Order: sequence, then structure tokens, then C-alpha cells
Amino acid sequence: MSSPVKKREKKTTTSPILSPTPQSTQIPSLPVDLLISILARVSRLDYPILSLVSKSFRSLLASPELYETRSLLGRTESCLYLCLGFTSNSNLRWFTLCRKPNLNVTNNMKKKTNKPSGHVMAAIPMPNSPPVHRSGLVTVGSDIYNIGWSIINDHSSSVSILDCRSHTLREAPNMLVERFFPAANVIDGKIYVAGGSKDSNSSNWMEVFDVKTQTWELVLNPNADGCESRICKSAVIDEAICLFGYKGVGVAYNPGINKWERIGAVNYLDLGWECKSDGIKLYDSKIGRWMKLKGLEGLPKFASNSWVRLADYGGKMAVLWGNLPTTGDNNNVIWCAVITLEKPDNEKIWGKVEWFDAVLTVPEPYEFVCARAATV
Repeated sequence: MSSPVKKREKKTTTSPILSPTPQSTQIPSLPVDLLISILARVSRLDYPILSLVSKSFRSLLASPELYETRSLLGRTESCLYLCLGFTSNSNLRWFTLCRKPNLNVTNNMKKKTNKPSGHVMAAIPMPNSPPVHRSGLVTVGSDIYNIGWSIINDHSSSVSILDCRSHTLREAPNMLVERFFPAANVIDGKIYVAGGSKDSNSSNWMEVFDVKTQTWELVLNPNADGCESRICKSAVIDEAICLFGYKGVGVAYNPGINKWERIGAVNYLDLGWECKSDGIKLYDSKIGRWMKLKGLEGLPKFASNSWVRLADYGGKMAVLWGNLPTTGDNNNVIWCAVITLEKPDNEKIWGKVEWFDAVLTVPEPYEFVCARAATV
């Protein structure tokens, strides 16, 4: 006759969705729909930690149903990504900002920052990440598009997509024209790619990708004969794409009214945001000049030998920086700051530091490739 204990064990069941592994934590059986509803209300900053519970739980966190629910509940948020290159490995490595599993901050960290944040950069497992270049990397919704990448560093029409929900790579339709280091910009959910073609002319200098239909279309540029093939700097200002070559020749294209015009070369290297040793500056298109960001109490000055990258982080400014590494450097530390922007008048732009902290320690020399934010 079996014991009462054994009988109770036979009656106990485990949800097939949350079958625990020896390394995972036991989780009570819950309906999948309820789990999705709960997880959709949790900040995306906590997902990298929650994904460690089990393989089935990690699969649930990357499911389309979860992100559909997040969207319906209005819980979408901006997620920050960092891409680094290493001399010891040809593959790039991607990281995403998340919360630390243990929010207790060490005394040593408290001495280094006035506002310890409890944030870190978590590595994304992606063994075959293709090469990227900053000018061809744009974000549309939850996808980061890598345009014109080439393993052999030559003209290419290839396009790949990093899905920031599932952290998987997939291929997108190729461009109509092979390009070398083109410039990509986004307006109204469409990606405009310019320059870099072997034989530039009015018909192939620019093309546009419709994200909804996943199709490419050439954009006629009547000023192409006077434009350089290689784009040095580009940015979207006042609903127009501003593009400059290395000689300072500039053109602007407004897709809304299909209008091209030549623009001056003043500050052509400094479109958008810039960060130097004397602080951060922003271009105010309404008054047509650069303005130094005021405030920023507590934010340390950037050393002359620092990598610095800026990113639009859900309407806020994310700043990532670290010292330029050299051969033999160990434990290079990358820092991050999140800054809210305010403009009470036309004379000054104020920045308030929400937090800044050391978010990643890199044990070998690296290249600071880019920082981008996606909405998930």
C-alpha cells in the first residue's frame, strides 16, 4: 500500500509551459494568457533577468503575443542598445540596458556616482551579427535596420534587421542599388538611403524603403550631378533630410512636398547633437544656431580620449561614454547617463540628469560602434 505522501505526489501536476529545469526556479502553474497579461505590465528593463527563469519562460518573453498585449495596454517603452566591436573577434556584440538583479549598490560605486541607478548593459546572444556602420543603421519601431553592410567591405545591397523583441536577426529585401557606406534616415516610417553608389546619377542617388509594404523605390534627385557619392553627415531637420559630402556640398530633400534644394556648408559636420570636452550642444532649427546644453549638474566632464555616443531615448537623451582603449588595457568601463531636456525659452536648453552610472565593464580593447534606441 502506497504512503499518503506518494499519493499526493501523483496528484501534483506541472504546467507544460513552465516546466522547470534543474537550474530554474519553481514557478506555480498559471494559464499562459494570464502570464502574458502580467508580463506585459512589467518594464522591459526587467526582461533580461526574467529570461533566466527557464527556457520556456524566455520563449514567452520573446513571443509576439506578449508584445501585442504590451501595445494594447499602452505599455510600450524605449529600449537602449549598444554595439561594440572587438579586435579579438570579427563578430560585433550587442548589449541592451536593463536593471540589475540586485539593486544594492556597493560603497565603491556610490563613491563614483552621485546617482547610482541600478542599471547595467546585458549582453545579447547573437553569434553571427553582420558588420555595421553608423550612417546605415536606423530604427523603425522595434526593429534596427542595418543597411548596406558588407563582409568584404565593398558595395552591397544587403539589408538585415535586428528584432529588438526577440533579439533575432532576419534579412530584409535588398536595395535596388549596391552602395558603399550609404546614409540612412527615417521620416514617417520610411527609410531614405542616399549616396554610396558606384555610378551616381539623378535616378539612383537615393532610394526609399516602405516598411509596411517591404518594398524599395528609387527617388529622383535632379541635383545629383553636383552631389558627392560619399555622404559625410546626414540628419533630419524640420521634416527634411539634410545630406553633406566630404567637400561640404549639401542638399536637402523634403519627402512631404517632394522638394530638393541646395544648402550651405556651415556646420555641416555638426548636424543633430554633438558632444565635446566642453559639454553637449544641440542644434535649434527654429533659430538656426547651436546651443550649449545647460544644467547637467553632477555629470562628469568627458576626457579628450573618450568614446562618446548620443541617442534619442524615448524623447530623452542617452549618453554613453568610455575612455579610448589601447592594447593592454583591462577592465575598460563604459558609463551611461539619461538626460531629460527642457526649453523654457528661445535662449537656453536645459538638461536634467536623471541618473548616470557605470553600466558595463569590458575586459579587452574595443571599438564603440553605435548606440540606438528601439520602441518595444
